[in-house]
Amino acid sequence: MKYLVKFFVITLLLFQFTNVFAQENIMYIDMKFILNNSSAGKNAQEALEKIHSSSLEKFKKTEESLKEEETLLLSKKKLIKKEEYEKLAKTLRKKVMTYQADRRIKNDEITKKRSFARAELLKAINPILAEYTASNDISIILDKQNIVIGKTELDITNIILDKLNKKLPKISLQ
Repeated sequence: MKYLVKFFVITLLLFQFTNVFAQENIMYIDMKFILNNSSAGKNAQEALEKIHSSSLEKFKKTEESLKEEETLLLSKKKLIKKEEYEKLAKTLRKKVMTYQADRRIKNDEITKKRSFARAELLKAINPILAEYTASNDISIILDKQNIVIGKTELDITNIILDKLNKKLPKISLQ
């Protein structure tokens, strides 16, 4: 018992006189802003928008022609034989299914290109962040969306954006 009391007293004194002054350097970055406002990100968005709008225009024309075919078929319904009407309706259904499949394929292509562009940007950002972290003795870099409030001096978004624009000015979307 005597030794147990001495142990607690010594331990208590050690904890009382040891002060820990840890200095962790934590910064934050707005990844969404960087992905959307970097020159490569803007370039990729413009290219994807052009692809999307051209395909949308093409699909609108196809959709209009299919609607015209449908109204023409409905107007002929009473004038033609039932077998011929069913044959034409079946052909129209096949065209509609082909149209829907083509549209789905084109949307999937655009989605793949968007994810490719995002992956390329992130692949370029990671070494920049690693180099910046090492050179400035930073412990952690957090994403801004996960932070409720923080000092604006801890935001390194613009610095990383400038470095990314120099390293990756454009992304090629095959």
